[in-house]
Amino acid sequence: MSPIVVGTVFGLGVFCIYWSFWPQQERPAKSRDGGVLAHLRDHLTQAGYAAVTPGNLVVGSVVLFVLVFLGVMLFVGVVPIALSFALMAGLGPVTLVRSRARARRNKLRDLWPDAVDNITSGIRAGLALPEALAQLAVRGPEELRPAFAAFAEDYRTTGRFHDCLDRLKERLRDPVADRLVESLRIAREVGGSELGTLLRTLSAFLREDARTRSELETRQSWTVGAARLAVAAPWVVLGMLAMRGQSLAAYSRPVGWVILLIGAVLCVVAYRIMVWIGRLPEEERVLR
Repeated sequence: MSPIVVGTVFGLGVFCIYWSFWPQQERPAKSRDGGVLAHLRDHLTQAGYAAVTPGNLVVGSVVLFVLVFLGVMLFVGVVPIALSFALMAGLGPVTLVRSRARARRNKLRDLWPDAVDNITSGIRAGLALPEALAQLAVRGPEELRPAFAAFAEDYRTTGRFHDCLDRLKERLRDPVADRLVESLRIAREVGGSELGTLLRTLSAFLREDARTRSELETRQSWTVGAARLAVAAPWVVLGMLAMRGQSLAAYSRPVGWVILLIGAVLCVVAYRIMVWIGRLPEEERVLR
């Protein structure tokens, strides 16, 4: 055997012995539900656009960006101004979806206690837990009926309660729904007579949380409104200046690029700070 082969094998053996003294910790598997696309999917579902995929939203934003850029270029012929308005237009669909999702979450936050009370009433009337959930398709709040109607159909088809709960979570993609589903899952697995007490406690907690958030958001809404007005004002002025041809030459030079870039960065930073100060933290889906 060649001395090179012997030396290589000996070196590999020494390295393996050395490596065995340093145990490796298993890396936690990355959740498939994490990431930007998962959050976009949550926002789309919460906004009522479940049929739209995150890819469709991104493509639509890109198309809108290109169309607005070309349109402004044909109208004013100044690249930095066209780019500024195109960026705002490109971010428009995502902003609209997030705004609608936030408004719908606030609306559902007031409806979930009634849904929990309906489940409690069904259980007290002698219904099984799956049947109490399925009757929300008829007696529950209007906004939640389609999701629970699909749950009822799933359960009649498969009879697998836990799998149907997982699909219900995917249809709703709501933090409150996640808590309710996991509470019901635990109650189903553990059993006992405390399910009614658990649901009544959850309903009281949801009502108190909704009332507190509503009061705080009412008091702090002026901060968010002021932030939006302050950010929109300079760009409205820029749009009015773009109507006058003699004022556009300054933005065609490198100095104009720098001024618009600094203005955009300052607007974004100031808006984010104002929103961070004035808006309550959003609930996250920690029980995916």
